Amino acid sequence: MAAAGRRRPGRERTDAELLAAHVGGDRFAFEELFHRHHRQLYRLARLTSRDPDDAADALQDALLSAHRRAPAFRHDAAVSSWLYRIVVNSCLDRLRRNRTHAYAQLDDQACPVPDPTGRVDTALVVERALMLLPVDQRAAVVAVDMQGFSIAETARMLGVAEGTVKSRCSRARRKLAETLNCFTVDTVTE
Repeated sequence: MAAAGRRRPGRERTDAELLAAHVGGDRFAFEELFHRHHRQLYRLARLTSRDPDDAADALQDALLSAHRRAPAFRHDAAVSSWLYRIVVNSCLDRLRRNRTHAYAQLDDQACPVPDPTGRVDTALVVERALMLLPVDQRAAVVAVDMQGFSIAETARMLGVAEGTVKSRCSRARRKLAETLNCFTVDTVTE
């Protein structure tokens, strides 16, 4: 004896039958309809949205809308066409919403951003000055002063004594100071 609502073996319900069964209270009919069309609907959403996250969200919104609006389906088109239209509309709605958010004007006064040009110029000058140093001094001062390694760690890395690292750093700092001295700016007079 077959229970009511079960499918008969060998016969698959049509999309229209599944939608009608859903409207009639069959809890699993819409799920079956969803699984039948999910790949094509997601592909359509993906092509329309061009973003996998937006496509997934739009598809979820569309299927929730279709689930709720199923009783209003007029049967003047195929159920698949109806589902496709809902997915496309959901994608377009999402694109419109994202477009308005993406181009919102930022108020420069609300979030001032300092001009990084001075820091970039300084970094370039320091890099050029570093390149003027002998390789052994440059390696020592970069490891200790820029990378934060200890004298002992630097000595192990470079394969030299700790005293050698200290003297190389000292000589490198002195040469850097001389090279960079011409770039000091008196900020008090500005």
